[in-house]
Amino acid sequence: MLVTLNEVLKKAQQGKYAVGLFNTINAEMLDAAIEAAEEQKSPIIIGTAEVLLSYGELELIAPSVISKAKKASVPVVVHFDHGLSYDRALQAIKLGFSSIMYDCSAKKDSDNILSTYEMSKIAHSFGISIEAEIGHIGGAEGAATADANTQYTSVEEAVRFAKLTKVDALAVAVGTAHGVYKVKPKLNFNRIAEIRSVLDTPLVLHGGSGLSDEDFRKTIENGIAKVNIFTDLTLAGVRAMKDGLAKDKGYLDIRNMQKEYIKNEIIKKIKLFGSCFKA
Repeated sequence: MLVTLNEVLKKAQQGKYAVGLFNTINAEMLDAAIEAAEEQKSPIIIGTAEVLLSYGELELIAPSVISKAKKASVPVVVHFDHGLSYDRALQAIKLGFSSIMYDCSAKKDSDNILSTYEMSKIAHSFGISIEAEIGHIGGAEGAATADANTQYTSVEEAVRFAKLTKVDALAVAVGTAHGVYKVKPKLNFNRIAEIRSVLDTPLVLHGGSGLSDEDFRKTIENGIAKVNIFTDLTLAGVRAMKDGLAKDKGYLDIRNMQKEYIKNEIIKKIKLFGSCFKA
């Protein structure tokens, strides 16, 4: 069934588990995600990001993703992740995505707030949810190399941003980064707990791929309700391709192997996040 973030993240907050966002850029990844969620009886968030549109344009992938979500036996949020431009975010809304993330975090704080608030009004007028980002969540190649304290979202920043923008979920900077980690990230679990203690808006962890199981557990214990995963799925796909070639498998067999490897990775994350049997 097609739902918004509000239908799944509030329950995750109350139950102290997290729901995974798994970006899917082809049929194999989409089928893997839906099948994994249905087998584990878990809510799930799927979609794509603006930076991934070169691998699958919105108007091409939207019908299949939304159709799969509506037919699924579990709650499925179809989410446009890291929408960087007004036009692309609006396109996702018009195409029927049930949720968007409007990412203006590269702008100065006042512009981030104003731009996000304007998009929040549009999203809510269409009856869909909106996520935004505050703080610096950069690439993993620079993780743990800068002054960590300057990278973390403060409690005051988070509360002010959520109040002024009216967003339904908020990605905060707590030491994670996007991509493959070159060095071990310095996660601030206490900061997550501090923000959660005074803010009811569900908190989101970006840059989840590559963290240890213990890191995931601690972020969720301290208040994270949504975790974004993509890199780990692509790495699973690469492993399938290598294994298939080593076994002299053909193209179609390798595609099937990729689906199974990615599905197993999603199941692993669903279990780790604690969302099994929460559908």
